[in-house]
Amino acid sequence: MIVGIIAVLTIIAMVVLWPDSSKIPRSANPYGQEGVSTVDATVTQVAPFDCGSGGEGPDGQQSLKGDCANVTARTSDGTATFQLDAGRFRAGMESGDKISLIKLQPPGQEASYEFLDFKRGFPLTALAVVFSLLVVAVARWRGLFAIVGIGVTLLALFKFVLPAILSGESPLVATVVGSTGIMFVVLYLAHGVSIRTTSALFGTLFGIACTAAIGWGATGWTSLNGIGSEDDQTLLASAPDLNMQAVVAASMVIAGLGVLNDVTVTQASAVWEMRALRPTARAGELFASAMRIGRDHIASSVYTLVFAYAGSAMTILLLITAYQRGLAEMATTEELAQEIVRTLVGAIGLVLAVPITTAIAVVLAPRPEDEPLPEPGSTTGGSHRA
Repeated sequence: MIVGIIAVLTIIAMVVLWPDSSKIPRSANPYGQEGVSTVDATVTQVAPFDCGSGGEGPDGQQSLKGDCANVTARTSDGTATFQLDAGRFRAGMESGDKISLIKLQPPGQEASYEFLDFKRGFPLTALAVVFSLLVVAVARWRGLFAIVGIGVTLLALFKFVLPAILSGESPLVATVVGSTGIMFVVLYLAHGVSIRTTSALFGTLFGIACTAAIGWGATGWTSLNGIGSEDDQTLLASAPDLNMQAVVAASMVIAGLGVLNDVTVTQASAVWEMRALRPTARAGELFASAMRIGRDHIASSVYTLVFAYAGSAMTILLLITAYQRGLAEMATTEELAQEIVRTLVGAIGLVLAVPITTAIAVVLAPRPEDEPLPEPGSTTGGSHRA
């Protein structure tokens, strides 16, 4: 009954918040203007030369000392030549590399080219296929449904949550509604329709609500304004009415969703298994036993969050070390403070969700007297593992 009410309210909220395509800001494609396009190419020659790179530029920024390179590449309509700066040349480029180029050809002039990026479509697709095959091979049907769940998540993000935010809806409200809808589909799809899954769902929804509320408060308290990089500036220029502070809070909900889901499902499963092993255990004993598992899971999950965010901010951390500036000093900068607050808020939501999920699972886990009696002549030893 409660699940149905929440599901109906989520659907109604999604309908109300569904983005109006006419309200979504559309920035001009920088590579779609007159005389500007992108072309695919294959590198045929890389010739290094001394370009005098190195030292401090007029803006006070350090530049890499080393050679630049003249590069020749083959395109669909001929040959393209361009230069690589010292940094990109140091990173590596060799004959045979598949790349994308920016083609600049004003009317009446010859075309010139600039390096855009490497073509990564095939290796990314291959990694995704290998990942999917391994998940299905090991987890079988549940693995397959989990892969489908990833597709549902991406669909919800790119068709509802992100367009709704850009169209002017509250970023936090759109994210909470979208996350709730995602969890409904993903949990029941990957783990089946059961009371155990419902227990995990309730715990997950509680964690989402806590993360959203704490994230909103922490974002204002720490004066995070959401403008920490050039990408943030570009986004704000494209969508001037966007509340960047609310976007930061919304990102905390999305960032912690996966680990939160993992913890709640594990806790619900632990309670069900313990009830099956100790059918006569009292609720307090069951809760205490499951929380011992939960505390171990909290510790490992908190590490997971910290390592994930540390990995995403690795270049910033390396720069801090190279500049010999103290971590305490740099931690208060917008870019690094966002990661710190995001980690702490996600961890708090996760920690609060564990006892709540455990308590809900203890209440909902079937007791021996709740189990149906076996049919006459049937084999007993059935399962409490609904």
